[in-house]
Amino acid sequence: MKTLARLSWGMTISCIALIAANVAHAVDARIERYDFSPLFQKANVQGTFVLLDAQSGKTLRYNPERARTRFLPASTYKIPNSIIALETGVATGADFSLKWDSMLVPRQSWWPPVWAQDHTLRTALSSSVVWYYKELARRIGPERMQSYVDRFDYGNQNISGGIDQFWLRGGLRISADEQIKFLQRFYDGKLGVSERTTQTVKDILVLEQTPDYRLSGKSGWAGMGDPTVSQVGWFVGYLERAERVYFFAINIDIKKPEDAQARLSIIKAGLRDLGLI
Repeated sequence: MKTLARLSWGMTISCIALIAANVAHAVDARIERYDFSPLFQKANVQGTFVLLDAQSGKTLRYNPERARTRFLPASTYKIPNSIIALETGVATGADFSLKWDSMLVPRQSWWPPVWAQDHTLRTALSSSVVWYYKELARRIGPERMQSYVDRFDYGNQNISGGIDQFWLRGGLRISADEQIKFLQRFYDGKLGVSERTTQTVKDILVLEQTPDYRLSGKSGWAGMGDPTVSQVGWFVGYLERAERVYFFAINIDIKKPEDAQARLSIIKAGLRDLGLI
């Protein structure tokens, strides 16, 4: 009886492994032939999308020329900014708090209401609070910031234009392809920073968690609050499902405020079509 039980258990494990392999193969095949263009057309936006299956190495690119084109990272830079703040000791952890000084940093008309209050690293990342990350950058300083941006091989590595705005309207530029490479190095712990720093940032990047998957990421909007410049919206991140990780990066031209919603809606629609969420 024990032998039969062992055989039965072994067959069950083998079946589960076979099913998982078949599902993964099916997803790989869909990634190779999936077309994002109807989703961009439906949202009536122009942009690019890159999706990497880290296990198979298969990459899907919509508008590959634009995927190689560099843009201001805007608030997607809050990911490396968080890493650098933690690694330098400027921020002590996810609950590191800064007080909002309304006299020093007056509220702007375009600010979301949630910005006008004290924040921690966790809440400032999730609410994309610009004033908080500007203060972190000032405390990090140009020399240390440049050192880490070089180490991370982040985009064009140009932090000219002011220590507290180079990612918003300064010299820094990064492509969707480069966002994917940076995210993968971050996720795999290959940025040369501590495991504690990596895990802290992973924790505060989580957007959704279900029994089937975990979705993490960060949005960005270059030109937000300044209608005189070109508006480009970003969303970058990764999806963890079972033992597989899928990295993604999208950027779009924002012609009207409502277009910003297309960043995440296109990502989710594509992931649903691929059977990943």
